[in-house]
Amino acid sequence: MEWLEKFNKVFESKIRLGLMSVLVVNDSLSFNELKELLQLTDGNLASHLKALEEIKYIEFQKQFNGRKPLTTYKATEDGHKAFTEHLQVLENMIRQNL
Repeated sequence: MEWLEKFNKVFESKIRLGLMSVLVVNDSLSFNELKELLQLTDGNLASHLKALEEIKYIEFQKQFNGRKPLTTYKATEDGHKAFTEHLQVLENMIRQNL
């Protein structure tokens, strides 16, 4: 099946799929916002964020909010493109099976 060749394995993980889903529709979100939205532990979220950072699908910015550190994440242009293409593959797969 041709669509399988275009299926992005990065998004097989429901956590990474969820992360990209919320990051492509928001300018940026903090670590705590992502943690709350996706109901993840710190360690689980951090490991999936790192995986997406390594392939340049997301980027982060560290700053301070008063004296508290604040890390925000956003989808990169490559991340937007990969996620959009992945959704298109899924949509095509669904349409072929109807």
